[in-house]
Order: sequence, then structure tokens, then C-alpha cells
Amino acid sequence: MDHFLHYLFMDLGRLVKSFIQIFISFFDFVLNLFNFKERYEIIKNTTSDFTVFEWIMLVITEIILVALAVFLLYLLFKLLKKIFRFRVSVKKYDELAKQVKILQRDLLRANYEKDRLLQMKAAELGISEDALKGEEPEEEEKGEGEDFVPLQNRNTMESPLVDPEESRFFRLTSVDNYYKTEYKAPTYDDSLTLPDICDRFRRYTAYYLKLYYDIDMMRYFIASMGTARIIILQGISGTGKTSLPYAFGKFVGVDTTVVSVQPSWRERTELYGYYNEFTRKYMETDFLRAIYEANFYRDPHIIILDEMNIARVEYYFAEMLSILELPRKEEWKVDIVTAMWENDPVLIENGTVPISDNIWFVGTINNDDSTFAVADKVYDRAIPIDLDSRADPFECEPAEQITISTEHLNALFDQAKRDYPLSEEMIDKLENMNMYLIKNFRLAFGNRIMKQVKDFVPCFVACGGTELEAVDFIIAKKVLRKFESLSLGFMKDELTKFSAYLDRTFGKNKMVTCKDYVELLKKNN
Repeated sequence: MDHFLHYLFMDLGRLVKSFIQIFISFFDFVLNLFNFKERYEIIKNTTSDFTVFEWIMLVITEIILVALAVFLLYLLFKLLKKIFRFRVSVKKYDELAKQVKILQRDLLRANYEKDRLLQMKAAELGISEDALKGEEPEEEEKGEGEDFVPLQNRNTMESPLVDPEESRFFRLTSVDNYYKTEYKAPTYDDSLTLPDICDRFRRYTAYYLKLYYDIDMMRYFIASMGTARIIILQGISGTGKTSLPYAFGKFVGVDTTVVSVQPSWRERTELYGYYNEFTRKYMETDFLRAIYEANFYRDPHIIILDEMNIARVEYYFAEMLSILELPRKEEWKVDIVTAMWENDPVLIENGTVPISDNIWFVGTINNDDSTFAVADKVYDRAIPIDLDSRADPFECEPAEQITISTEHLNALFDQAKRDYPLSEEMIDKLENMNMYLIKNFRLAFGNRIMKQVKDFVPCFVACGGTELEAVDFIIAKKVLRKFESLSLGFMKDELTKFSAYLDRTFGKNKMVTCKDYVELLKKNN
């Protein structure tokens, strides 16, 4: 081992010595380059016999050497400057960055306070804020909608602005700041009726979006909004399941939020996000932002759960299903965090976000081998609509967007339920059908389904349909769908008898949707 170490010392020592010699030689080069005194003595002792040409070459050589010296000095200056700047950045960067953020926040707060003072002064003088500023008010900003602030948010408008970078909720805090400083509530049109909405919605989608639907489809969709908070659009791909609620968002002027469900979704955090202990930031989702932001405005808003059954719906959506079942809307709140921070978004109270009543959830479903069956718990709380084909294109007059408040839309639904209640004759027929289904198929309506029938039928009639059409639709989608859980292979005769029962009770071939569904069940079993 000693012999090897001796070899290693001799071999590596030679290489290290040569490497050090490089720096020594460079140092000698620099010293000789800047030793102007010695170079002057050399020139003095060697130029006595120079010719003119040699003097010219000497001058050129000296210029090159001086330029090289200047270049080395420049490089040294740049290096020292860079080191100096780096040292300053390391010491003061955090402090300077914090001061910049404070100044930005103070500027936003000052602008906000200025606007508040102008509003207060205008209210005292009985004039508009624009007049106080010496500006002419624009037509679209006039009207009572401009001063409207939702009741649950009146106290939030007084809270100070928060820098989103300093909050663990970057997106929600940005929403707060926008609605405190920039948002202007629109002037809502309270003259709209349900038939107007259905007709204009159909013409708007056809003329501007080139999406074509039958008028009954529009009535089904709008009436479903008056019946439940969850709507399921199911059918084959390409029939416009996602396009319909997307178009509704464009129609009412509030873009629909599209949440693409992933096969890996197993729990609530996929929808609501979670707090990351490592980054100390909350991982906010589009779904969370949408339900939070909806509290600030009163326009109806659609949240699409696209391909909702590509994962098990009852896993990730169970909490929302339970929340929407609570009888008091003040209790519609979803837990987000367990503890509150001082600069958390203004609408988060005790760690919860309120679910506003201007939100509807629309799930799209593809029934194929790559998806899961939707549980009865989900279907029972939703209104399912089948889109099995697309309507033929048609020409129509253009229809513009509408601006409608959720209060007015809900008032239209409530008025429909008062004006077009389910007739006593129809209630008797449905009760008889319930007894028939219990006796022959051991199936029953249930109180929830009966309530949905009583809500859906008046809304559909108010949209321009008939009572029998509405009953035909809702019974097929809410009651006969439960037949799929039965062993129908041994019950074809009973299904045939049930089809005849529908003709006897409601009129021959009047319950078209129900009878078609029964025939489909017989064919598939």
C-alpha cells in the first residue's frame, strides 16, 4: 500500500503542480503586462537602431498590449459590480419585496376608500356618483341593479383588500378584490316569462352557437331547474349534453363552469381542494372558486360535472348531495378548513363556504363499459334528461342574451306552482299507478319523487307544455327507471300488461315516453 501511495503522490503531485503553474503563469502575465516601468526600460535599451517601419510595429504592439490591459480591467470591474449587486440583493431583497407589496395593497385600499367616500357623499347629496366625479353616467350603468348587494354579502364590502400573494387562498382572495373594486351589478329584466326564456334560449343557441334543440328539450331543462338543484343529462356521445348547459351560461351572460371528472376521483378533495402543509397554500379548484364566487352575484350559474360517472359519483359528490337536502338554505355550507387565518377570504366563516341558491349542478353521463352505474341516491335527488339524438338545423330570428336574477327566476317557478298545480284527477291517477306498481313490481314512488312530480309538472306547463306531457316525462325518468334494478327477463308479460294499463289510465298512446321506455326494457331483456 505504501508503494501505491508513493506512486499516487508522485503522479498526482505532478499534475497538481502543473495545474497550479497555470495560475502562477497567468499571474506573472498580468504582472508583466502592467509593469510599465520595466517595459519602458526595455524599449529604451532596444530601439536605438529602429527603422521607421520598426517604430510603427512597436506602436501597434504597444496599442494591442494597452488594449488588452484595458480589457482585463473592464472584466475585473464587471465582476466586482456583479458581486456587489448580488450581495445587496441577498441582504435586502425580502425587505424590498415586502415594502412593494405593502405599497400595492395600500394603493388598492386607498382607491377602495376613495370610492366609498364618493358613494357616501353622493348619497348625502342625492346625486349619482358619476355626477359627483363630473362624469356623464353611461346608460347601461343606470338603474336599481347598480346598487344591489346580496344580503349575505353586505358586510363583506366593508372589509379591507388583501394581497392574494399573502393569502393561502390566492384565487378566492382575487375574487374578493374584484367584487370589492370593479364589479358592477347589471340591471335585471324582470319582465321575462318562462315561455319567453325557453323560446329565446332555443333561438339564441341556434342562431349564435349553431346548436339545435327541440322546444320540448328547452322546456325540460328550464322546468328541471325549478324542480331540483341537480340535473343529469345522459345519452350517447355527440348529442349536445355538455353544450346545452354551456349554452345556457352564454345565454344568461355568466359563463358556465366546466369541471372534468377524472377516473381517479375517490373523495371530496377532488372537488373542494385541500390545504398543502408544505407550501402553506390551499390548492383551490375550479369547483371551489365557482361556488365561492356565486355568492357575490345574483345571476343563475351552472356548474357542469362533465362525464360525472367516469368515477363513482357517490364518492366525491356525496357531501354536496347531503347539503342540498337540508331544508334551510342558510345551512347550505361546505367545510373547507378547520381553522381561520386573519387574511382568509371574506366569505369563509368558521372554515365553511356558503352554497348560494343561484347555483345548479348539471352532470353529463355516458352509459358505456368505461363508466360506473349511477347510484339511486344520486338519481333520486336529480332530474335526468335523455339526449339520444340532435334536432335538425332550422332557421330562426336572432335572440339576444338575457339578464335575469335568480330571485326573478325562482319567482317564476313559484308562480307556476301556484297557477298550474297538479290536477286532482292526475293525482288520483298517479296514486292508482303507485298501487299498481307496488302490487305487480314491488316498486313505489316515494315522497321525494312525488314532490318532484308536483314541482316539475307546473313548471313545464308554465314553459308552454301540457300536464300530460310533463307527467309522461317525469314518470318515465323518475319511476320507470327503477325497473332496471328488477329481473325483467321473467317479467315481459307484466311489462306488456303495464303498457296496456298506461293506455287505459291516461289514454291510448298518450304516455309516449313511458311506453317507449317499457318497449326498450322488453327488448333489452
